[in-house]
Amino acid sequence: MTLPKRTLSKPLMSLLLSALVAATSLCPPEAFAAGQKQSAHTKKKKKAKAVKKPVAAPVSDYYTGEFVNFGQWKEVQGFLDEMVARHGFARSELDSLMSKVRFLDSVVQLVKPAPPGKPKNWQVYSSRFIEPIRINAGVRFWNEHADTLARAETLYGVPAEILVGIIGVETIYGRDTGRFRVLDTLTTLAFAYPVTPNRDARMAFFRGELEATLLYARQTGTDPLALQGSFAGAVGMPQFMPSNILKYAVDFDGDGRIDLKNSPGDAIGSVAAFLVGHGWQRDQPGPIVYHATVSPARAWERYLDLGLAATVPPEDLTGAGIVTTSTLPGGMLYGLVDLQNGLEPTEYWVASNNFYAITQYNRSYFYAMSVVELGRAVRLTRAGS
Repeated sequence: MTLPKRTLSKPLMSLLLSALVAATSLCPPEAFAAGQKQSAHTKKKKKAKAVKKPVAAPVSDYYTGEFVNFGQWKEVQGFLDEMVARHGFARSELDSLMSKVRFLDSVVQLVKPAPPGKPKNWQVYSSRFIEPIRINAGVRFWNEHADTLARAETLYGVPAEILVGIIGVETIYGRDTGRFRVLDTLTTLAFAYPVTPNRDARMAFFRGELEATLLYARQTGTDPLALQGSFAGAVGMPQFMPSNILKYAVDFDGDGRIDLKNSPGDAIGSVAAFLVGHGWQRDQPGPIVYHATVSPARAWERYLDLGLAATVPPEDLTGAGIVTTSTLPGGMLYGLVDLQNGLEPTEYWVASNNFYAITQYNRSYFYAMSVVELGRAVRLTRAGS
C-alpha cells in the first residue's frame, strides 16, 4: 500500500495560520471557546489609509482533505469485501461511495501522541472545562431541559448533573459537534493511522467504527457522506462513536427517530443509557469521589494504576494510610485516583464504581473528574441563581 506524502502545506498550515490570527487578536477569550471565527484587531489608521485584516487560508481545506483513491488500496478492498459478505452491501455502491472519500492528513496529525516528557497537569486540564462559559451554558441547558433531565434520572438512575457535565465537556451543549466528515476521518484512521506502538489495535478499532457507520447509515436512510463529527469520528452533542450510536442511542424525545446532533432529549437519554450499559449503579450511597490524603509511608502506592474499575475494599485503603474527608460506605469497592499537577503536589481521590463508569466514556481520570466537577459547578450555580 502506498501512502500519500505527508505535507503540512495545506490542511495544517491553514490551521496554524488561523490559530496565529486568533491568538494575536484582541477578541475576548470566550469567543474562542464558542468556536466563533475571529479577525485581527484593526490597527489605528494612518493617514486615513485602512489597514487590511489578515486573511487565513480557507478553513474548508482542513476538513475536506485530498483525494487518494482509497478504493485501490488492497486493505480497503478487503474491508469492502467483508461488508458485502457479512452485511449484504452491494459492492458497486460501496465502490462508488469510497470514490468520494478523502484522505485527511490533519486527523493523522491530531491523533499522534503528545511528545514524551511533558508532565500531566490536572489544574491546567480542568481549567479548560470548569470555567464560566461552560458553567453558564450548563445552567441554561439544565433550565431549558429540566423535565427531560429529571425523566432520565428517574428512568436510568444517573443524576442530572452528571449528564449535564458530560454534554458540557464534550460539546458545550451542542455548540461544537465537529466539522469533519465522519467517513473521511474513519477511513483515514482505519487504513493510514500514524506509526505508533498501538497502531494495529487502533486501526482495527477504527475499521470497526467505519463498519458501524455504514450500518447506521443504511438502517436510518442517512447519507454517510453527510455525517459530520470530531477528528476521531465522534458524532453529535454527546460525541458518540458510531458503534455506540448503534448500541446505546435512544429516541428519548419520542419523535420516532434518533438525532444526537439536534435533539437534546435524545442526547440526554443516550448518555444515561451509555453509563448504565457501562456499570452505573443507581442510588449508590455517598459521593462519586472522595478527596483523600496519603501517608508518607507510601504503602498506598500498590493501589495506583489498577485499571479503570473499583476493586479495593475501603478497609484496605484505610490500612494503607489513605484518609478520606468523609467515611467510605461499606459493602462497596473503590479505587485510588491520582491527579498529577505538573511540578505541584499530586491530588489524590478515592473513586467509587460510578466514577469508573464515566471513564468508559473517555478512558481518563482527568476527563471523568472534569465531568464530575463541571456538573457540580453547574448545579451549585443554578441553585444560587
